[in-house]
Amino acid sequence: MPESSAAVPAPNSTPSDTTVTYHEKLWPNFWIWLVSAGLSGAGILVFAPISITAGIIAAVVLFVIISVLLVVSTPAITVTSSTLRVGRASIERRFVGAVSAFRGKEATAERGTRLNGLAFMCIRGWIDPVVRIEITDPSDRTPYWLASTRRPDELLAALNS
Repeated sequence: MPESSAAVPAPNSTPSDTTVTYHEKLWPNFWIWLVSAGLSGAGILVFAPISITAGIIAAVVLFVIISVLLVVSTPAITVTSSTLRVGRASIERRFVGAVSAFRGKEATAERGTRLNGLAFMCIRGWIDPVVRIEITDPSDRTPYWLASTRRPDELLAALNS
């Protein structure tokens, strides 16, 4: 008798492995969109001597291109019971060590004078708070990850649970 073709879950996976405990997209602030609109307006200045219509079309096209690039390049932070994903990087939670949040001058120092050159960074200039996540994997030379977040306390709680 042929075997059933029903999907069978992998023996080492459990439904709770994929439960998201924290998720955040690092969207650009309002002022980034204003700067984008201002830069796009430069298209009018460049093409106005040719035609004002061409200038307006160039400005619209530039704004669409900049907007698409901003949206596509927006990283996410996702914590599940088994993994941590920051931007394109992913690591198993068992290799996550101490987690610390920094704001204001302390966040600036973490991004600057205290920064280790081997650290993985996913920082956005328009988001002040950062979270430092130590990496305990002995085969990984990266000492820690530094990530921008608008909700550092919630991220700390998700990683410490």
